[in-house]
Amino acid sequence: MTVPPAPLQLFDPASSTYTYVLADPATRQALIIDPVDQQLERDLAVLRERGLTLAWSVETHAHADHITSAGLLAEHAGARTAAPQGCHIGTAGTQLAHGDVLTFGNEQLKALHTPGHTAGSMSFVWRNHVFTGDTLLIGGCGRTDFQSGSAAALYRSITEVLFALPGDTIVWPGHDYNGRSHSTIAAEKAGNPRVAGRTLAEFVAIMNELHLPKPRRIDEAVPANQASGLRHDAGGGGAPLQAEGYAGDVPPQTAYEWWQAGDAVLVDVRTDAEREYVGFVPGAVAVPWKQWPGMKLNPDFEAGLKAAVPPGKKAVLLCRSGHRSIAAARRATELGIEAYNVLEGFEGDPDEHAQRGHKNGWRVRGLPWRQN
Repeated sequence: MTVPPAPLQLFDPASSTYTYVLADPATRQALIIDPVDQQLERDLAVLRERGLTLAWSVETHAHADHITSAGLLAEHAGARTAAPQGCHIGTAGTQLAHGDVLTFGNEQLKALHTPGHTAGSMSFVWRNHVFTGDTLLIGGCGRTDFQSGSAAALYRSITEVLFALPGDTIVWPGHDYNGRSHSTIAAEKAGNPRVAGRTLAEFVAIMNELHLPKPRRIDEAVPANQASGLRHDAGGGGAPLQAEGYAGDVPPQTAYEWWQAGDAVLVDVRTDAEREYVGFVPGAVAVPWKQWPGMKLNPDFEAGLKAAVPPGKKAVLLCRSGHRSIAAARRATELGIEAYNVLEGFEGDPDEHAQRGHKNGWRVRGLPWRQN
């Protein structure tokens, strides 16, 4: 199927969110902007039908009205994740600053810092298109009354950054609630009632008088989106750590010492995508407990574990945060293997911002690991 030269615009009715797929027709590498978790299967089907390889999943900001599927796309489709560095999305592999460029095939997407809706909000320019998120809407703009929003900053982002683009640049917003798909910089500059012809003081006064209701999903969505939409250990369920049905729980340092002494085999039970895009431990044996798509139990887990752990050796099982490895350790015990769960996992526990990779875990404790 031919890759269109224009963006593919997709719509989530529940949140009126637009998601965009851009593709390089030569290499068929693609990039997705603002994906929605409830539309994951649709987006994967779009990629399959068009024969596209997803290079990047990109956020314009940490959304308050829906949950992103960025983390799931990393595991399903192998996408790298990118987000504005000011949005505290610590799980995104690439933290974007103003002027940064993402490459997919022979195409490039340029980041523009356009704060106001949130402090970290960004817009993205591709060819003669600009993807404005909640910064500039058709005949409107995003609200500024939460998430470090600033009406003054939004005014400057629109008038000094976006309106500085060529007038024929096509505007693709993050939302529209009236069935409109796109506009142009010239049209918004001339006729957007929020900002066209308005002074800074007038714009701030308008924004301060909106008195909009709180987004219904904000308390759920923002923390989830600051973790790329992955609210729990994938497939783990958040069960308490208890050494029941297996040999016990061991801290990362103990597991490492056993492994280095030759007394144990270190088995990484995370998905292939997690090891590829989050990081891996050189020398560990990869035997996934569950795999995407669907985080289904790996039918080859038992055979793989038996092949990896010779008689007389312990198995120390490592996952993202020490939950999946409990289930894997229990199954290993049923197979007659002396199995231990590695506490804290590879990425550790979530911090106060629901972000992993900063608090405890194999990596934070300075044990050997690498990233592709």
